[in-house]
Amino acid sequence: MSTPRGQQPPAAQAGRPADAGAPAGAGQPTAAAPARMRRGPAGHGPMAMGVPGEKSMNFRASGARFLRELRPERVRIGAIVLLGAASVVLAVIGPKLLGAATDVLFTGVVGSMLPAGVSKAEAIEGLRAQGQDRIADMLSAMDVVPGQGVDFDRLGRILLVVALVYVGSFLFGWVQGRMTAGVVQRSVLRLRADVEAKLSRVPLRYVDSQPRGELLSRVTNDIDNVAQTMQQTLSQVITSVLTVVGVLAMMFWISPLLAVVALVTVPLSMVVAAMIAKRSRPRFIEQWTYTGQVNAHIEEMFTGHTLVQVFNHSDEAVETFTQRNEALYDSSRRAQFISGIIQPALGFIANLTYVIIAVVGGLRVAAGAMTLGDVQAFIQYSRQFSQPITQLASMANLLQSGVASIERVFDLLDAPEQDPDPEPAATLDRPVRGRVEFEHVAFSYRDDEPLIEDLSLVAEPGQTIAIVGPTGAGKTTLVNLVMRFYEVDAGRITLDGVDTRALTRDELRRATGMVLQDTWLFGGTIEENIAYGVDGATHEQVVAAAEATFVDRFVRTLPDGYDTVIDDEGTGVSAGEKQLLTIARAFLSDPAILILDEATSSVDTRTEVLVQHAMNALRAGRTSFVIAHRLSTIRDADTILVMEHGSIVEQGTHDDLLAAGGAYARLYQSQFAAAVTDDV
Repeated sequence: MSTPRGQQPPAAQAGRPADAGAPAGAGQPTAAAPARMRRGPAGHGPMAMGVPGEKSMNFRASGARFLRELRPERVRIGAIVLLGAASVVLAVIGPKLLGAATDVLFTGVVGSMLPAGVSKAEAIEGLRAQGQDRIADMLSAMDVVPGQGVDFDRLGRILLVVALVYVGSFLFGWVQGRMTAGVVQRSVLRLRADVEAKLSRVPLRYVDSQPRGELLSRVTNDIDNVAQTMQQTLSQVITSVLTVVGVLAMMFWISPLLAVVALVTVPLSMVVAAMIAKRSRPRFIEQWTYTGQVNAHIEEMFTGHTLVQVFNHSDEAVETFTQRNEALYDSSRRAQFISGIIQPALGFIANLTYVIIAVVGGLRVAAGAMTLGDVQAFIQYSRQFSQPITQLASMANLLQSGVASIERVFDLLDAPEQDPDPEPAATLDRPVRGRVEFEHVAFSYRDDEPLIEDLSLVAEPGQTIAIVGPTGAGKTTLVNLVMRFYEVDAGRITLDGVDTRALTRDELRRATGMVLQDTWLFGGTIEENIAYGVDGATHEQVVAAAEATFVDRFVRTLPDGYDTVIDDEGTGVSAGEKQLLTIARAFLSDPAILILDEATSSVDTRTEVLVQHAMNALRAGRTSFVIAHRLSTIRDADTILVMEHGSIVEQGTHDDLLAAGGAYARLYQSQFAAAVTDDV
């Protein structure tokens, strides 16, 4: 199948090479394989699934890096800060105004209890003469007129101002919330785009070493968690910090003594919050590590559901899921419990502060050092002061979880990338002739285990090169090197005399069509799947390719014909029909080089004969590499290569190799020799 510009080849998207010559552990293990048998990246021994990563999270560095990612939004973030400041200023003014309203009520009630016609000084002297010095001290701090009741006009004006202040605070906060949502979603949009672009740049070696469910978890769950964390903390952090500053200023303005009393508990609150946050941090790392492992297991079991059932591994699959799910439950429970202690612990400290302020404030009112309205306002400020501190501390829960997720995303973004295309890149003459030459090529998946050593081969234009050999011989690796899914360690591969490393990958893959043993379809119509390899293919071209590859005959039996919608699992069509669709896709792309990796393995014998005729027509004038296990399908190949352990041990035509009586003859006889049954 040819690979259009900007698209990943099916082999890369499938997440594994199609041949056992790939590294041990590369790609997805079969769904029926026990989890304990899974291999680590690049085949470095068994990997203990279910054990969280040993790397501890660098909270400060990851957080600072994420803040740098927000630079494109710095103007809007500045506006969010200003809107938050305006909302906080108005909210902070409110308690002071309400305190003034309380003073109006209280002084009015007290004034109505004093005899009319006397001055305030005379009333105070009268109280002192009666020995009521404490009441006289309290009265001296009040703006009271003896004999005058509550001034409802003044009270109404104050309450109207309070209402306007709180409405204004709400409106500024509402606009701030809308802007915050925009900043968060745009930032997450860029993050997802960066991850998608990164996945198109990582080498196939990296994809092979990662469970697909783990990669999906980083792209979906972790990024969603980052978005949720940003949404809940960005504006709230700004508002909380500004509230602390504003409320603290008002508290010192009203009563420096009470402000000092309120501040005494702040260091204690910070120490408690820091201790709890430090204990919750590794728990959140475990939580998101186990989340990725659970997702990987579910994806693997769902993809291989049939094999799980066939090989009776349902109980083992359930047991593995239960173990990982319980590990996720345990780590999540501990993370949420430890971080959840922050708010009640700080709430307890805040309540102690509230009691102390109420007692000291009452004594100050009785001594005439403060008005009742100021005490009321201060108590409200003490609540406002402790609330944002508690919120900031409780947001450590979200921040720990969010930074744990963003670090997992950064790990993906920091993954090694494939070598960049050369600049300036070479170009191929048109039309591409298709001469492919291997010159002393060496390649290994692991440094200590060479796979291909000093391989030289020439495929002339129009020739069909068949590659046979036992599993693990390196057949698929050979064609993966042609496609530059992997880079050679030594030597070079040329196309029409041009080193493939001097070409861009798009240029190379536009000249190449590939049909894999593992069929790959995507959710869409049958016509869209066939036309995937050619931009702007017309309906007539799609139908012509389908007719040439015998797809048309079964498509026309479907109710919606070429508009029939199938999903990425090919639901609604058989395995053989899926294989035919991929062959039609390659036929439509009209490549100069054709790679067939067991392309007819999923079709029945009768259809195989028809497809072979179509393949013969497709291979005409094209250089073809055919990987085959059924030797009957490659008898007419111009050259047959027999590979063992990464080396070509024999090459020649079908008849010549049979006459030689070597490795090829033994393979051929093992397939076609009659079974011998000994009589007992």
